[in-house]
This record gives sequence, C-alpha cells and structure tokens, in this order.
Amino acid sequence: MSAIAYEWRGVFSNAELEALHTEGFAPAGPATDVRSDVDRDDWWGRVQRHSLGWVCARLDGALVGFVNVVWDGGAHAFVLDTVVAERAQRQGVGARLVRLATDEARAAGAAWLHVDFEPHLRGFYLDACGFSPTDAGLIALNT
Repeated sequence: MSAIAYEWRGVFSNAELEALHTEGFAPAGPATDVRSDVDRDDWWGRVQRHSLGWVCARLDGALVGFVNVVWDGGAHAFVLDTVVAERAQRQGVGARLVRLATDEARAAGAAWLHVDFEPHLRGFYLDACGFSPTDAGLIALNT
C-alpha cells in the first residue's frame, strides 16, 4: 500500500468530499442530516468562508480522510467533520488528521481547540487525539 499524504488546506472537489462524507456518515442517515440542498454541494465554498483550515488525506490521489477546523477568528477553534474512508480506517489516519489540525490551529494563534462527539467516539478523541473531557451544553435547534 502507498503512503498516505496529508495536506493542510489541501485542494479537493465538492464531489469527492461529498462522497467521503456519504461513506463515513451514512449510518447516521438522512434524518440527522440538517444541511440544506444549497450547502450540500459547496464544501469548497463553505471551508473558504468559515474555516481556519482543514486537512486532507490522500492515498494514491484519492481523498481518504478529512477534518475541518472552524474558528471564531480569535482564541477558539473547533474540529468538525472528521471522516476517514473505510479502506483507510484503523491505520491512525483519523488521529493524524486531528494532530495536524491541532498543530496548525496552534500555529495560527488559537488558544483552545474544541470538539463535540458522539459517545462511541470518546476513546478516539480522548485517548488517540489527546482531548480532555469537559462539561458542555447543547441545544438542538432543528427538532
């Protein structure tokens, strides 16, 4: 197997990121997908408008991993949309994506990197990525 290449603010097409997200988040199903049809196809425009940066992982040219880092323009950055293609899972790709995102957020001057996750991802984010557990709150706006 070829080596996986990682790139901060790497170029991607909307179609390949949509395909990766569909593969990675398919178990959640359309009932939990609150994106509008307008937002659905323009991943590139969205990261350009709202992100500090993102990390792309490629294997033989194919997008196999992605993490997005949005921010408030100051001290707080947020990890979103961490996803790894099934063929690249269980190889440390996700942890490497988050580690690179962490390094770049720090280099950009962010003081805090936040992440929200579902309970089954606790080990990944706390153990593999080094996040600390915190108390947080959430309001579901589209219920």
